[in-house]
Amino acid sequence: MVVAKLFSAPRFGGYLRNYFASRQLTRGRVVSGVHETSPNLLQQYFRASNRRRNQTISVSRARDATAMALGTTEPLLLQPPEQRRRPPDWLAWGLPAAVLTLLLLSASGPLRPPLFRVPPPETVPLTLLAGAQEKGAVCLDGTPPGYHLQRGSGDGSNRWLIHLEGGGWCSTIKDCSNRRMYALGSSNFMKPMRFAGAGILGSDQLQNPDFYNWNKVFVRYCDGASFSGDAEGRAQDGSTLHFRGLRIYQAVIDELMEKGLNNATQALLTGCSAGGLATILHCDDFSARFSRDVSVKCLADAGFFLDVKDISGKRSFWSVYDGVVHLQNVREVLPKDCLANKEPTECFFPAELIKSIRTPMFILNSAYDSWQIRNVLVPVSSAPDKPWSICKDNIRNCNSTQIKVLDAFRNTMVGAFKVVEDKEDWGLFIDSCFTHCQSLYGISWNSEISPRLGNKSIAEAAGDWYHGRSQGEKEIDCEYPCNPTCSGQLPP
Repeated sequence: MVVAKLFSAPRFGGYLRNYFASRQLTRGRVVSGVHETSPNLLQQYFRASNRRRNQTISVSRARDATAMALGTTEPLLLQPPEQRRRPPDWLAWGLPAAVLTLLLLSASGPLRPPLFRVPPPETVPLTLLAGAQEKGAVCLDGTPPGYHLQRGSGDGSNRWLIHLEGGGWCSTIKDCSNRRMYALGSSNFMKPMRFAGAGILGSDQLQNPDFYNWNKVFVRYCDGASFSGDAEGRAQDGSTLHFRGLRIYQAVIDELMEKGLNNATQALLTGCSAGGLATILHCDDFSARFSRDVSVKCLADAGFFLDVKDISGKRSFWSVYDGVVHLQNVREVLPKDCLANKEPTECFFPAELIKSIRTPMFILNSAYDSWQIRNVLVPVSSAPDKPWSICKDNIRNCNSTQIKVLDAFRNTMVGAFKVVEDKEDWGLFIDSCFTHCQSLYGISWNSEISPRLGNKSIAEAAGDWYHGRSQGEKEIDCEYPCNPTCSGQLPP
């Protein structure tokens, strides 16, 4: 009975998926989402990960120092084998043995059909923008930008989802110069991508029921200013730095229009982290490209960055945004009514941007956003002591005094959403989980351990909002740690 239960088809499929996901890690984050996971296996894996993380606070500090420049990881990239992190010994030896046993059992018996129906991971090639140099729409190093297009099928053939990649910002000449050595500043380093298990980009109808068969585009981020700058700079070595994020956004959308986006009956602009901010910045412009009979909406994931003081009392994140705004000249994308009364840097923050947006928008964010706690509230520049370093690495390590500071951060975010209360066609999913970017991971988007608000997963709430299946999709979670669906297995 125990063997039959363990090796049932759903558990077996999840077991294999989780094993291969665990073999592809980037900075401690699972590369692909997991569908039909084995809970026990996931718990073992993340417990081991947490032990390693708690034992290496110094590594965490180094990570946070680069995070401000590089931002979020690239969770969907297929990394070359030599770049993959070596799994712990129990994964390297125990899981292959277990998988081999399952393969032998499946050779003849009830497991055989489910095993060989598991589809291979989907890879989506990189398409470089045509005529990029002539349009002046280039990455920081002058290479053409790119995107990944996966065509839709069936009733999704004329429905389009455009996702803008995230990855932090660069606010100084030095930071922007450094980004040219990564995919976040040069298409020379961009690789094919995998959409399988990637939440809102996935093609699994069970995990992504509302968007699984749409045309899906992942637009690569290589300008360092949320697709909004339009200027040039001079690097220390004398070479040109191209701050052309706005031109990249415009040229990519233009090219996609020629490839069928102009025939869309439904369209959704999304983005995560710095791409979430880009989604907010470009939402109305994106909507204006379609006729009124097309359903056009926007979903901003983990893009609601706050202008708050850090634990040392300084507005350190304001300084980052101020550098981006002036170095890369982002004024053209900022609301005119905001610029008439406020400094451009203040108008770059979402709390101001959402006041003037007319297009329906769904804001997905954690009120205890792990990236913002690590880089906005407790940045390296604030010289956090050991208790704060441990706290920001894992919210479960925070003491009651620190939790009060995090609660104040959460309350500031919640207060900014008051302007959305009267916008009937807007949606909110503001959970209290310690995580960042929830739409790109199947485990967060729609799984047995996804965060839930109003008894809905993120996928269910976003789908109901987009298709108008329910009214008032505005859910704001209570203070941490009240929500039992905030699993420690979520991407950190």
